[in-house]
Amino acid sequence: MFDRSEIRGSLFLSALSAKTPAEPKCGSSIVCPADRFALDITSGAPDAVGPKICFEGKTIMSHVLNNVGPGLNTVVINGETGVVEKFGYLNTQSGNILAYFQEIKPGMIVLVASFDDVTPKLTDEVREVLVGMGSTLIKSVKARDSWVFAGRAGMGYKSLYEKLAVNDEKTNIYEGWPEFVEVGGCFPKAFGRN
Repeated sequence: MFDRSEIRGSLFLSALSAKTPAEPKCGSSIVCPADRFALDITSGAPDAVGPKICFEGKTIMSHVLNNVGPGLNTVVINGETGVVEKFGYLNTQSGNILAYFQEIKPGMIVLVASFDDVTPKLTDEVREVLVGMGSTLIKSVKARDSWVFAGRAGMGYKSLYEKLAVNDEKTNIYEGWPEFVEVGGCFPKAFGRN
């Protein structure tokens, strides 16, 4: 005959052993805590190998998926639920990329990876919108630079998830192009945290 506390203890131990341990996502070496999303963003290099954007263990955009293109490759995510709202590439040779960024609602997470030269339509207004999402390097992006960024619309403070490789013929590792850049980690779910 079993004591009730033994049964409850057995059920508790069974439930614990039934749970599988959390695995790192998006190539990270650590498991992100429950209040953060895993991400990894890699720029294109140079104009032939496309960028890659991974969020919460799923590759959303990549050269292999054949859904990247020249310009700014972007993924917009609901900052509360982690649901991908939209993704695609903004051709910076043509089109209105300012309107695209201005339509992103406050609180939405924005992941961006450059591919090819992103500067032709990267106006001061577009740069200011990205600054409002937490970018500190967008004002420095020049022709053929490699740039990646994760921020939040309406953020109002510096994002820790941003990198830039400057196009410099003395340091370029590809003919006329800098190396690719990558940023990853555990992005906060809560608005107002970094």
